Amino acid sequence: MLQQTQVSRIAERFPRFLRRFPSLKSLASASLDEVLAEWEGLGYYRRAKLLHQTARAVVAEHRGRMPEDPEDLRRLPGIGRYTAGAIASLAFGRRTSLVDGNVARVILRLGGIEHAIDSPQASRHCWSFADRLVEVAEDPARLNEGLMELGATVCTPTSPACNRCPLRTGCVARAEERQDLLPRPKTRAARRVVVHHAVLLRDARGRVWLEQRAEKGLWAGMWQCPTIEGGGPLDEVTVATRLGLAGTPLWIAEEFVHQTTHRAVRFRVMTAGVVESMPRRSGRWFTATATRGLAMGVPQRRTLAIGGVVSPFPAARAAGTSRAAARGTRSARAGSRRGS
Repeated sequence: MLQQTQVSRIAERFPRFLRRFPSLKSLASASLDEVLAEWEGLGYYRRAKLLHQTARAVVAEHRGRMPEDPEDLRRLPGIGRYTAGAIASLAFGRRTSLVDGNVARVILRLGGIEHAIDSPQASRHCWSFADRLVEVAEDPARLNEGLMELGATVCTPTSPACNRCPLRTGCVARAEERQDLLPRPKTRAARRVVVHHAVLLRDARGRVWLEQRAEKGLWAGMWQCPTIEGGGPLDEVTVATRLGLAGTPLWIAEEFVHQTTHRAVRFRVMTAGVVESMPRRSGRWFTATATRGLAMGVPQRRTLAIGGVVSPFPAARAAGTSRAAARGTRSARAGSRRGS
């Protein structure tokens, strides 16, 4: 959970996840849909799938006990060099290094290194430095945890608290007054704007039609309303035709923007009257109650809320929607239909 997610976001979810899956065996025996449903709202759902695969691999190949050796750990799904080092040193006391973003920032500032933090040169330098540190450390686990904590709370990305850093006397960046300039930031690609036309369909019994997304890509394998994706907005007639519902009147209920790491996804939520039957599409009718147990992404759950299938979408759960996106939603609802 801590990979690519802030501690504050998972503080509440981690204990709940452990209550639902108190052991590797219970996690391994659960269905992927159950795991994804419990992960809902944390994003980067591929992590949940890899965690599930790892639990099954540990049960099948290691009798339900996590291996201690870093190389054995790295053979498990989703566990790379950093995670293997973290598990081996923090859980088992093994003399092995780790480098995450916080540790890399500390090491690069200490040496006054000019490389961008995500460059191969920076990676090689940081791992080599971390290896040398852990070899002479009295307690590798305390060293690694201390470096991570130092980067998270003192040697922060902006306005580092150099006056209370225990390493300040040996820090090149501080001595040269470059602590706010180093390390050089990552080179980020501009977010790509895509449009998802999500259509909420009900039958005469009030059930809603849902389909599963493809096994790769955004929200892979999770449930959603029938959705047409593309680079620009489509009119209601075109959307209905592409879904195999030609002649079914659709109208726009609401629009919102969901931000992901690399995309700004503009959702155009459409609804229709009662649908007597569905064309040959891979999906199922669900009652409102049944939708609660399905694995769905935040924007897909929000789509159901817009259609009144589930309770109104809590503001706190709309983490993917920026203020600018909210302004776009309001303008869309006012009739501009342009979003943000």
